[in-house]
Amino acid sequence: MDSKEVSAHVKNLEKFKTNDETVLDILKSLEKEVVPTEKLLRETKVGVEVNKFKKSQNAEIVRIVKRMISSWKETINKSKKAKMQSQPQQASTSQSPSSQQLSPTEPRKQDKFVSSKPRNSKNDGVDTNIHNHKLRDMVIRALYDALAKESEHPPSSVLDSAKSIEEEMNKLNNCDENEKAYKDKYRIIYSNIISKNNPDLKHKITNGDVTPQYLVSCDPKELAPEHLKKKLEEIAKQNLHNAQGATIQRSITDRFTCGKCKEKKVSYYQLQTRSADEPLTTFCTCESCGNRWKFS
Repeated sequence: MDSKEVSAHVKNLEKFKTNDETVLDILKSLEKEVVPTEKLLRETKVGVEVNKFKKSQNAEIVRIVKRMISSWKETINKSKKAKMQSQPQQASTSQSPSSQQLSPTEPRKQDKFVSSKPRNSKNDGVDTNIHNHKLRDMVIRALYDALAKESEHPPSSVLDSAKSIEEEMNKLNNCDENEKAYKDKYRIIYSNIISKNNPDLKHKITNGDVTPQYLVSCDPKELAPEHLKKKLEEIAKQNLHNAQGATIQRSITDRFTCGKCKEKKVSYYQLQTRSADEPLTTFCTCESCGNRWKFS
């Protein structure tokens, strides 16, 4: 099935979206005849349109859609892996004799990427339409733009970081099943990356010092810069001290006798529970049996 036929099916899905029988026929045809490629999915937007039916009230439609999306993703990923595996082989055959003499254990320095324009996916010529999913691709683009700004890492490296972060976000909160949680996690991560108070974080991410798994799963406080962490610790200690100071001070005396066990080991404290001209109320607790009483 070529791109024109797929596009026609996409239009029909939109046109007859309320007719479950027609939708099922179209989906079955797409599942049987479409050979997914990145180019085909990008040009026809068939993945985006099919994905809309995940929330259908028809269980059979939902099953077919999930099966198709899963199968297409698997096919695309296999194609990408095969392409990536072929690239190192091509690179190795094109090495100059001098470069081949390098020790296999000798680290290679990554060339710095210098751009004459402000760095973002558009100016870097990077395609962030990875999943053919509006929300997920928007997040990858936003993360790329945030990480690339003022970075000297090449576009491919920055894109890998953005893709890995989004992938971990989607593993934690699937955007199709829990969109709110997915967006909330994105906002936290994005705001930390672009924060002027934490300029080192994005460099740690692109350098690999902070992994995508840690970035997504850690407490947001852990992403704070060192000076802010110390300030938060000081505030927490002060709050603990204030809370401890606010506790009621108890005194133990033998002046009172417990009416239950007749012991004289009694702790007590006093509070003004009535008007200022009334006497304090004394609250007593027997340290032996736990009996409590009060008097004024």
